[in-house]
Amino acid sequence: MRIDTFGDNLIQLTRLGAFSCFLVREDDGFTLVDTGLAGNALGILRAAHQADGSIRRIVLTHPHGDHIGSLDELHAALPGIEVMLSTRSARLMARDFTLDADEPQSPVRGSWPVVTTQPTKTFEGGDRIGSLRVIPSSGHTPGHVSFLDTRDGTLIAGDAFSTQGGTTVSGDTNLLFPFLMMATWHKPTALESAQRLVDLHPERLAVGHGPVLVSPVPAMKQAIQIASKHWKVASYVRA
Repeated sequence: MRIDTFGDNLIQLTRLGAFSCFLVREDDGFTLVDTGLAGNALGILRAAHQADGSIRRIVLTHPHGDHIGSLDELHAALPGIEVMLSTRSARLMARDFTLDADEPQSPVRGSWPVVTTQPTKTFEGGDRIGSLRVIPSSGHTPGHVSFLDTRDGTLIAGDAFSTQGGTTVSGDTNLLFPFLMMATWHKPTALESAQRLVDLHPERLAVGHGPVLVSPVPAMKQAIQIASKHWKVASYVRA
């Protein structure tokens, strides 16, 4: 597992060159954002130990298999740990794939593993988890969220964007890493969420697939413009 540190608070843990989760340093230890692929638990625990911290809570951007693959392993190793995800995502993690009446009626896509771990709490957009503010960013999945570190402007965006093989909006064509394209639920909603994330003017962009970007706004805007052309929809990127 590759370990990269950014600033004082962010540690990226990457396996197989393209599948990442993140440790966010807080006063009481680490918040783990996503758990990556199955088999990551030991590497994640070692990384936290090497960074002189303990994992206090797990928060999830969405419950696809490459983001919750090690959830049960970590829960077994850390009994009593907080496990949190959005209220909408909790239904997906429980394998309830029904759509609400006000949601686009496109089938959800991607890998949905069976997990035994139950969330200890759910959250909504605008809630705070330590230094992280929950930002709704549906589109890749219903209920997908991102997390903005209010201390330094780091945006942990799950699969709302990818930087693997270039910066793209979730669902847009990326022949070097096609998995997000195949697993995205509703592209227009993903594009709206991407535009909302740009409006936050993040200082860093950290995603589930690809390197962390510093000063990412120009790349994010370009990705939105390209996706808008591919999907022949209007782009509302603001200066």
